[in-house]
Amino acid sequence: MNVFDKIGEFFKLATSNVGVGISALVSVIAFTIVFFYIIRFMIKNNSAKLVVLFVVAMVLSTVIVVPNPNVNNLLLLVIPLIFVFAFLILFSVEIKRIIWTHKSSKGEGALESTRYDEEKVDKCIEEIIKAVQDMSKNDVGAIIVLANDNVPSQILDSGVRIESDISSQLIESVFFPKTPLHDGAMIVDGTKIVAAGCFLPLSQNINNIPKDLGTRHRAGIGVTETIDVVSIIVSEETGIISTAKAGKITRYADYSALKKVLGEYYWQDLTKERR
Repeated sequence: MNVFDKIGEFFKLATSNVGVGISALVSVIAFTIVFFYIIRFMIKNNSAKLVVLFVVAMVLSTVIVVPNPNVNNLLLLVIPLIFVFAFLILFSVEIKRIIWTHKSSKGEGALESTRYDEEKVDKCIEEIIKAVQDMSKNDVGAIIVLANDNVPSQILDSGVRIESDISSQLIESVFFPKTPLHDGAMIVDGTKIVAAGCFLPLSQNINNIPKDLGTRHRAGIGVTETIDVVSIIVSEETGIISTAKAGKITRYADYSALKKVLGEYYWQDLTKERR
């Protein structure tokens, strides 16, 4: 083999090693970014213990697998993918909520134009509270979803579009027993009633829902699991008023609790600015 052949072999070997090195570097960077966002997501969702378990498991698997020469290199890729897959299963509800949540420019503009109109907002809050408390006294079941232009069209299209100003009389008439729309949910967006009689996704976390709560409550909780909205639920059997947010239900909501929930809904942007 002459000198030129040796030089060619050297460059060929060097090039192949560089390719392997670049490929490994890209893989490491990609998984580092993925794991960074996974860990940050866990911390935001109050899962610090899972973060510790996740990190310990990754370190142990790396220590055990990497030094072993008999282990197939594909296993180094499979182990992180298993952790990612487990993460997707554990946080499927939170991930769905992020994916489904969106705000169109139309919705933001519509809310922005009315959100700081204190007189109009206060009137909407009082009208909703009056309707909810009246229905509670008469044991009329209801679900009111407080949206921010982020309810998917398939939910809105499952009911009847109304596009009306908020009034207690209209809300109570929609949920009056035996009327065509009384079994569905009402979607409120800003100072408008957008639709009524809508079908909502039922909560799948049956173990976390008290057994005395029925389909109406499962629907009111379920929509908050997949979309960043708040729902107000009135029980037809007991008249108890409940609120649901992020998949969690709070029962026995009185005037003050409803005022607080609705105030946070209408003034959320202003509240964030003040913080």
